[in-house]
Amino acid sequence: MMNIGMGSLILIVFVALLIFGPKKLPELGKAAGNTLREFKNATKGLADDDDDTKKENKSDTN
Repeated sequence: MMNIGMGSLILIVFVALLIFGPKKLPELGKAAGNTLREFKNATKGLADDDDDTKKENKSDTN
């Protein structure tokens, strides 16, 4: 995946602090976490639906 070094990570956090300020940063982190959780649940649902479809196709051919 991506290789982000410690220096790059510190720079990103510093720039985020400058842009959004220390009061807004926790809210943005929470919103990003919720978005990632919803995305994970949605993709899990798609993968489960795909598995169910494959199982149905196998049972139909037998």
